Amino acid sequence: MATMKLGKLQEVDIRKLWSHEQYDFSEWLSKSENLELLNEAIGLTLSEVEKEVYVGAYRCDLVGTDETTGDKVIIENQLEISNHDHLGKIITYASGLDAKVVVWIVKEAREEHRSAIEWLNNNTPEKLSFFLIEIHAYQIGDSLCAPKFEVVEKPNGFIKNAKTQSSGSGDYNKSQGERIEFWTRFNEILVERGKPFNVRKATTDHWYDIAIGTSDAHVSLTLVNKDGYVGVEFYIRDNKDLFDKLYAQKEEIENRLGLEPDWQRLDGKKSSRVLYRISGLDFNDHSNYDSLMNEMIDKAVLFANVFKKYV
Repeated sequence: MATMKLGKLQEVDIRKLWSHEQYDFSEWLSKSENLELLNEAIGLTLSEVEKEVYVGAYRCDLVGTDETTGDKVIIENQLEISNHDHLGKIITYASGLDAKVVVWIVKEAREEHRSAIEWLNNNTPEKLSFFLIEIHAYQIGDSLCAPKFEVVEKPNGFIKNAKTQSSGSGDYNKSQGERIEFWTRFNEILVERGKPFNVRKATTDHWYDIAIGTSDAHVSLTLVNKDGYVGVEFYIRDNKDLFDKLYAQKEEIENRLGLEPDWQRLDGKKSSRVLYRISGLDFNDHSNYDSLMNEMIDKAVLFANVFKKYV
């Protein structure tokens, strides 16, 4: 049997790829296909960013909005070893821009800055998230260089949720614990299936949002244990005209879906939705979870593919 010839993975100096943070790396990262690499690494859904946004006399490298949450995201790039100056900048930018997600990308993270970001994640409100990421690049032989975002520090949802609970009732209630368990397993299945959409952090929330490329709407998965079902819905934040436009094409959309969802204009509220229910959710019986989650993923992909044709 012939021996397979294998190449050796070698790391490339990132300064040979991007010599200047602002004009080279920030410009590269601002492209949608490269933002997607960052999205995959940390579970965001950024589709576009604004470069060099002023905060007082300083300028933040990149500022964007997470499509599924509406949260403002700031990205500070540092193609060198992390330093105190940039640590101060990310806090200044987060405050000045009222950002909920802070991403600090460095060539190499010092231990003291890893500890600082870990401390910020563990001692700030649940809605604030800090990421410390190293950017590396690799090649095999004379192949093209492949960039890779390596997450050094990220929010610990369990710690933040626990702190939030300790300021209130003191402990997770059963529903909150069951939701974390559900979404944790859901994420495992999503990864096993090759991530047909971005993995989101497992939390105690009853919803799981999926971006479709517009800030007006997204696909959302919901857990409604008291009524024994999970929902797959096209959720419109605040655009009744969009709902009416879709409703006018209801028959065509339902034919594409092969389903008859519940169309809810929700007059008197900002939001609207098109909801499909999948029965079988029971927090006291997990025996059907894998099949239920697979059906949720199938329907979520279907909803995303169909509805994004109309928005």
